[in-house]
Amino acid sequence: MKKIITLLLLLTTYIFSNINAIVSIAPEVTFVKAIGGEKVDISLMVQVGNSPHTYEPKPSQMRAIAKADIYFAIGVEFEHVWLSKFHSLNEKMQIVNLDESITKIEMTQAHHTHKSHDGDDKKDPHIWTSPANVKRIAQNIYRALSAIDSDNMKYYKNNLNLFLDRVNHTDNQIKELLSTLKGSRTFMVFHPSWDYFANAYNLEQIAVEVEGKSPKPRELVNLIKEAKEEKVKAIFTQPEFSDASAKIIANELHIPVVKISPMAQNWSDTLIVIAKTIAGKK
Repeated sequence: MKKIITLLLLLTTYIFSNINAIVSIAPEVTFVKAIGGEKVDISLMVQVGNSPHTYEPKPSQMRAIAKADIYFAIGVEFEHVWLSKFHSLNEKMQIVNLDESITKIEMTQAHHTHKSHDGDDKKDPHIWTSPANVKRIAQNIYRALSAIDSDNMKYYKNNLNLFLDRVNHTDNQIKELLSTLKGSRTFMVFHPSWDYFANAYNLEQIAVEVEGKSPKPRELVNLIKEAKEEKVKAIFTQPEFSDASAKIIANELHIPVVKISPMAQNWSDTLIVIAKTIAGKK
């Protein structure tokens, strides 16, 4: 009798256990949680304040990888090195590419150049800064969760529909904020992380950094001149990068430096803050 009870308990635990999911960056936590709800446990790789370009997982995170059912990759740089290692550690873990079906654009550099050191086009990984892309990401999450947990497909579908409504609401808020924008539609950033956002709303970003480095004095002068001509209202910097050059430009133009990260978990609030700042609203 005890063996039967133990077996039933084990079966119950297995049937009702949550999906163990790993995500690379904090915005994915929001997306996967929105679709997976209470049926998915989520572990985050790149903690807020760290750069996904050079991140190296901690031992505790590698242990989480060993137990994971699914990994949601989104195309950030550290994945290029680590995804194969994660798969070797846990061959049963499914790796889902959330950037599937999303056309990537070239990474903007200062002075509007678009080439990396080796001369090849460098694609911008920050796909989640566009609401239209977030919809595709959400749909990819829904398909992946439904495939490994078909019993709860209706649950995931309902969550997907609710989340798509929230994305549409965010999109409409941004459009309304920018509808009153007069004159220049250009904004300045240190690291070029907002091209998808800019493309979505007919904006243009000017990047301060040059191929990942702070600008030289002559380049800095040209950037200040360009920012004056475009009547830039603020410079956006990220906690992950130095803002020394941005402060020099901001002091010269008497505009604020706004620290905001595309890696923030609440992607909706982040995009709305940027739209408000560009529109000159508080």
